[in-house]
Amino acid sequence: VNQSTGPFHALLCVGQFFPPEAAEGDSPPGDVADYLEGRAAVPIPTYFTGDYGPTAPRLLSKAAADARGFNPGGIEICPNLFWLRGSALFNLHGLSVAYLSGRKGLGGPGCYSQDDVDALRALAEEPGIVDLFLTNEWPAGVVDGADTSKVPPQVLDPQGYDPVVAELVAEIKPRYHIAGTKGIFYAREPYVNDSSPHVTRFIGLANVGNKEKQKFIHAISPTPASTMSSADIHARPPNATLSPYAAPAKSVHVEDTPKRPAESTDLQYWRYDVKRQRQGQTDGSLLCFKYTSSGSCPRGSKCNFRHDEEAREHCQRNVCFDFLNKGKCERGPECRFAHSLTEEAAARDAKPRSERRRVESSCWFCLSSPDVESHLVISIGDGYYCALAKGPLVPDHVLVIPVEHFPTTIAMPVEPEAELRRYKDSLGKYFEKRGKAAVYFEWVSQQSRHANLQAVPVPLSKATNVKKIFHLAAQRLGFEFSVVNPDGDANQGRELLRSQYDGKSGLFYVELPDGTLLLHIIDSGEKFPAQFGREVLAGLLSMADRADWRNCKLSKEEEVKMVDDFKQGFREFDPAE
Repeated sequence: VNQSTGPFHALLCVGQFFPPEAAEGDSPPGDVADYLEGRAAVPIPTYFTGDYGPTAPRLLSKAAADARGFNPGGIEICPNLFWLRGSALFNLHGLSVAYLSGRKGLGGPGCYSQDDVDALRALAEEPGIVDLFLTNEWPAGVVDGADTSKVPPQVLDPQGYDPVVAELVAEIKPRYHIAGTKGIFYAREPYVNDSSPHVTRFIGLANVGNKEKQKFIHAISPTPASTMSSADIHARPPNATLSPYAAPAKSVHVEDTPKRPAESTDLQYWRYDVKRQRQGQTDGSLLCFKYTSSGSCPRGSKCNFRHDEEAREHCQRNVCFDFLNKGKCERGPECRFAHSLTEEAAARDAKPRSERRRVESSCWFCLSSPDVESHLVISIGDGYYCALAKGPLVPDHVLVIPVEHFPTTIAMPVEPEAELRRYKDSLGKYFEKRGKAAVYFEWVSQQSRHANLQAVPVPLSKATNVKKIFHLAAQRLGFEFSVVNPDGDANQGRELLRSQYDGKSGLFYVELPDGTLLLHIIDSGEKFPAQFGREVLAGLLSMADRADWRNCKLSKEEEVKMVDDFKQGFREFDPAE
C-alpha cells in the first residue's frame, strides 16, 4: 500500500498486534519475531497498542526490561516498530495523538489499568485538541443516534463494547477515534462534541486478512488541529449527529490491577494523584507533581495538593520526587535520582561551577553519560562542544551543546558565551565556503533537560526566505514572533535574550542568516510542537519527509563517515584546534 498509494508517514495499529501461537515447527504468517530478529524490515514507522496475545509476553519481555523513563512516543522494539505502552499523549508529525494500550480485563500484562485511565482523564483537562485517539476496545454506545439501517449486524451486537473507553472518548473529544477489537469495519457519521467546536469521526477496523474482506486498513491525511483555522475547526458536515455520549455516564472503575513494576513507572509519578485530584480525596499534605516538576499547575488554587517552592528547587537539583513527598523511595538504589537534601544533591551543587558536571544517567548530551553517542562529536571546547545531529535534517546539521548539564544556552554563565560566539563564527565560515548560511534555533520548555542549539545550513539562494517561512508557520499556529534585535546584531540579540529570560518560561527562538532573532514566549498551557524549528526548515528545503528525525536515522557506520567528512572540512575553522 505504501508503494502504490503512499508514501505514508506512519502506520497506526489497533487491536491484537501479536499472532496466536503456531503449531510446533510452524511460523505464523507475518510473525512479529521476523522483524524483531532482523529477518524482515518494517517499511515505515509503525505504532501499536495491542500488546496482548499468546506470543506477546515472550516477544515484548526484552523491550519491557530495557525500557527506561517515560516513553509517550513509544518504546522502539526494533527499527521502525514502536510499542505504545500504557497511556499517554504524544506528537506525531504535528498531530496530537492519545492512546490507551491493552484491553479491558482482570489485570496483568496486556490489560489497561486504572492508572492508565486516570492519566488520560488528566490529559483531557489540558488545553488543546487531540487529533487522534487510539484504543483497542470499541466505546459502548458509539452507535447511539447513528443511522444503523445499513451497518453490519456485528456492529449492533452489544458484546465487545467497553464503557470505560466511552467515558474517555467523551472527555478527550478527539477529532478521530480509531479502535479495532470487534472484527468489523465501521465508519460512523461524524458527531458533534459537547462544549467543543469540532466533530469526532469514529473508525472501527476489521481484522487483518479477514475472510469477509472487511476493510482492515484505512488511510487518513488530517491537518493538525493546532494549524487549522477557526472556520475549519468549527466546520460541521451535513450528516453530523449529536454525540452518542451526550448523557454523562456514571464513572466506571477499572478492575483492580497489579501495580506496574517500579522500573516501568519512572517519570510517571504524575499519574498517581489524578484520581484523588478529581475526587478531592487528599488532606493537602502531599506535593503536587505537576508544580514540583514544572513550576506550574493548571488547577492553581483549586489543586488538592501542595505547591511548595522549596520542593521545586530540590526537584531541579535532581532529588527524587518520592523522597521529597514521602521521605522514602521504594526503588532504593535502583532509583536514578538523589535521596538526600544535603549530601548527594547539595554536595554536587557545592562544587565550583567550572568543576561541576551534573550528569543524569539517561542524558544523551552529558559527555560522561553512558548514553552519549560520542562518535557524533566533532569538536570539544571548555564550555561547549559540537556534534552532528542524530537523524540529521541535512548532512551538516550541527548541535552546539553546553558541556555542563543546563536546560538552555541562554541560562548558561557569562564565561562560555564567548566560546559559543567563536563556534558560531567558525560554523558560519564553514557553511559559507559551501554556499550556505546557518539558521540557529532553540526550544526551551519546562521539560528541557540538556540544552542544544541547533544549526541547520540552508542554501544562500533560500536564506532570504527563512524569515518569511517562520512568520508564516507562526501564523498557522496562532501566534506572532517578536523581533529581539531589529538591527540584526546577533551577539547583542543574545545578550538581550539572556537579560530578559526569567528561567521559568518556555520559549522558542530562531536566529536568521542576517542575525535577526525571532522570539516566541510559550504560555504555560500552550501546546508547542517540539520539532517546530526542524519542521519549518524541512518545508523550506522541500524535505517534508525528513521533518521527523526518527525517519532520518543512519547506521553507526554511516554516522562515523559523516562525522569524518565534516571534521575534514571543518578543521581549518575549528576554534578548539
